[in-house]
Amino acid sequence: MVPFLDGELSAAETDPAQARFRVIPVPLERTVSYGAGTANGPAALLEASVELERLWRGGEPCAQGIVTEDPVDCSGELPSVMERIAARTTAAVSAGCIPVVLGGEHSLSYGAVRGVAAALKGTVGIVQIDAHADLRRAYQQERHSHASVMQLLGEEDGIALAQFGVRALCTQEAELRSALNVFHVDAEELVTRGLHAVELPADFPKQVYVSFDVDGLDPSVMPATGTPVPGGLGFWQAIHLVQSALNGRQLVGCDVVELAPRPGDAVSDFTAAQVTYALMALA
Repeated sequence: MVPFLDGELSAAETDPAQARFRVIPVPLERTVSYGAGTANGPAALLEASVELERLWRGGEPCAQGIVTEDPVDCSGELPSVMERIAARTTAAVSAGCIPVVLGGEHSLSYGAVRGVAAALKGTVGIVQIDAHADLRRAYQQERHSHASVMQLLGEEDGIALAQFGVRALCTQEAELRSALNVFHVDAEELVTRGLHAVELPADFPKQVYVSFDVDGLDPSVMPATGTPVPGGLGFWQAIHLVQSALNGRQLVGCDVVELAPRPGDAVSDFTAAQVTYALMALA
């Protein structure tokens, strides 16, 4: 896999001893339930990142340094894969860096978030952009499913959740949202009212991990994902929502997941790369 922003970064900007961001590719595809292709997501996103401009909204996030690590080994049992992912994000945070995890299916967030939380003092909250709540207790007999990742983190690990853009969920998920007091503003309200900013509850953790499932964007913006749902967020709307959620808070890690590249669809790969760079800027 090529490094993020390959060809644009100086030697100093790719120095592991100084870089603020560690890009961690996770080509995981084990529990997808509709379309396939997420195993190819990290490589496609990295390839597209070569076409990004350094300048973003008046600044150059890459000037703070970006190192792209080797992909995580996704073979073997899923609990072992999650441990490998957690080890990477723990190491990144312990080194004073922000882990930027590239997926791969959404189940990887379980390992990524737990690794970040293990390395930090204080609690961590998750801001989730997604078409789905991912709060099933299991899906297709798999606990580590992409459809169960937020249930594991929210109910079993006690991590606070804030969800934006959801427009497909089951009764079990709606009930669990209420039981866990999950803060949420769903796509219908966000899109029809044109909302670009939402204030999180005052007691939401100050340390925030952003989990950005690209299917949170409308399929007209992001067609190359395995579980597209109509009525989604626009690009700028999603970025602005994350920005507003981070107001007064610190981004301590993030992931961009569920890109399922398709031949001839460069716009999806580039959009995912731009989202990734935008999240770095918001840090």
